[in-house]
Amino acid sequence: MDSTGTESNTGTGAEQDKAAVGLTKATPAPTLAPTPAEAPDIQSHDTFVIKKTLSLTAGEYVVSVARPDGSEGEPVAYAREKRLSLRGQVTVYTDASRKSVLAAFKGRDHEVGYMYDVRDASGQSFGSFYEDAGASFLRRTWQVRQPGTMKLTGRERSRVVAFVRFVWEFVPYLEYVPFIWPYRFKYTESGKLLMTVTKKLGLHTRYVLEILAPDIDRRLAIAHTLALDALEVD
Repeated sequence: MDSTGTESNTGTGAEQDKAAVGLTKATPAPTLAPTPAEAPDIQSHDTFVIKKTLSLTAGEYVVSVARPDGSEGEPVAYAREKRLSLRGQVTVYTDASRKSVLAAFKGRDHEVGYMYDVRDASGQSFGSFYEDAGASFLRRTWQVRQPGTMKLTGRERSRVVAFVRFVWEFVPYLEYVPFIWPYRFKYTESGKLLMTVTKKLGLHTRYVLEILAPDIDRRLAIAHTLALDALEVD
């Protein structure tokens, strides 16, 4: 209050400093929400190596980009399949910590037997696959569907190896032993070769996925390749 009875709008320098400090404390700086981990850029690659290791309770898969010499390069996906649980459900992750989902597939009853829907991290379906039971009598055959893009038919190349694998699964206890002989699936559309999956010879389970069409979703191709192994023993 000044000498004329009017309230003063000014204060001492110390009072103004205190007010500024109080205002600063009352208005904290905005915080940024954490951003989700980005999926690796797998669509730009055409060849992948899938390696599986076994434990008593689970099968661990590591998907790597193949180097020019065919060896394993940068890992781009990881998956784990519980051996003592119901089969037909596998989740693929972008890193070894299994915190970020790349894709997942799960079987459901369908008129063709089991249909496996492949979904992204948000649960949105972007493809599916199923085994063609009628065509699989002599050689295992799969149908892979990518909506709006293509319909692939994957068939085991060798009739002889297909027959040996068929008999192998019906020998007591032998069905639980990994089939070490190499085999290959060729995926075509209208007779044109668009993708191959080759199981390599050896005691360790190792596949090479080669994609010949740029439009094929790499997530779908990787999920299906994992299914070839995870669904081998039903």
